[in-house]
Amino acid sequence: MFVFLHYAIALAVSVRVLLRPRLEPTVRLSWILVIELVPLVGILAYVLFGEIRMRGAEVETMANVRARLSGLWTPSPEAVKRPPEFAAPVIAANRATGGFSAVAGNRATLLAEDDSAIADLVAAVDAARDHVHMLFYIWLDDPSGRLVAEAAIRAAGRGVKVRAIIDAFGSRAFGYSESWRAMREAGVECVEALPLGLPIIGGLSQRMDLRNHRKIVVIDHVLGFTGSRNCSDKAFAVKPRFAPWIDVLLRLEGPVVRQMQAVFLQDWMSYTGEDLGDMLQMAPPVRAPGALAQVIATGPDDRQGSLSDCMATMIYAARERLVITTPYYVPDASLDSAIRTAARRGVDVTMILPARNDSLVVQATSEGFYYGLVSAGVKLMLFPDGLLHSKIIAADGEMAMIGSANMDRRSFQLNYEMNMLLVGPDVTELLDERQQSYIARSRRIDLDEIRGWSIRRRLRNNLLALAAPIL
Repeated sequence: MFVFLHYAIALAVSVRVLLRPRLEPTVRLSWILVIELVPLVGILAYVLFGEIRMRGAEVETMANVRARLSGLWTPSPEAVKRPPEFAAPVIAANRATGGFSAVAGNRATLLAEDDSAIADLVAAVDAARDHVHMLFYIWLDDPSGRLVAEAAIRAAGRGVKVRAIIDAFGSRAFGYSESWRAMREAGVECVEALPLGLPIIGGLSQRMDLRNHRKIVVIDHVLGFTGSRNCSDKAFAVKPRFAPWIDVLLRLEGPVVRQMQAVFLQDWMSYTGEDLGDMLQMAPPVRAPGALAQVIATGPDDRQGSLSDCMATMIYAARERLVITTPYYVPDASLDSAIRTAARRGVDVTMILPARNDSLVVQATSEGFYYGLVSAGVKLMLFPDGLLHSKIIAADGEMAMIGSANMDRRSFQLNYEMNMLLVGPDVTELLDERQQSYIARSRRIDLDEIRGWSIRRRLRNNLLALAAPIL
């Protein structure tokens, strides 16, 4: 009776998988295999993690906030510029996914790799006059995290409006810290995004592992910071054996800052119900000469394509040279194909990945893609000195994409992410130089080394690569 009941339920769940819209065939097949071949666990895994469930009231709130803010970030005439021909398809794909147009007249400064980047951020908060908006997936109660918290407290003390969002999972320890409590007591408005709730019961109404993975700071309408860096030391105390954490952080001025502001306000208004839409009426000044820039913000509540589509379009637009840095490579089939196709059609493609990942499953899954990449002609570099956490795609020395999103399905489907496209030789050159510094510290892996892996390692990697559509 138990076996009959199990297979009846497994069949019903499999039929549900087949009937779900917007699923790739590989994802359907992977889930059906898991459900049918792993008794009970496969069914439970699908119930908890197989569908992107969100509470209807929260989805409606977010939709209403987007409708309220829609159009308020329309660029001023002086920020509108015809993009270069090579960038036009990429900009169009980004706009279709995230809703923002590219704007001209932006100035980007690449901050240092070490903890002095946090010092630059603190100095900017100390100079704030009107408001400071901060959103971090991970905020640690370490020296860097406390420096930013103390700057927020000082700003609130002199009458600056400070609003801070942390992800309830990524920053769970910080939410109980003395620094977070002190920020609240000083008048900083503090919000925890996507609270965890009851593990199993809550997971039936909303998927438990939806996270706000963004990194955004906006100051006084005119200054922004974004990239891959969380609010923490480079030493990253919660995972010291993988340290140092190697990241990028950009300081931005110009019209794109209003797009960053819009993304922060979408989150703030959705979480708090406070209407701050009028803040978008303030347009940052155009910086001339300056780069074209465009924000791409995505989330599971509004799936109009994904960042994978934007990345693939940019990769197909590359003509001569492509350099990609990502810590987690668990791509969908279209993105992996775009990278391999670029190498086969003669583009000089270099990918830089960490030699050792903080997730054994991700490490093994990524290794399952190595043979296909290298055999296609991709120069695959492994970075040994810590966890390379930067997320950069740079093409032809003319355009680059940075941000919070990894090249994995979690970033494409489950997380709230914010990436940014930058078009212009000056800023792209800075990011190229940073990536060249990674390459100089890395070693290249070739087909002979991959073929020399043990049978056990190859079986593990390729088995997990088969499961990549559901990881």
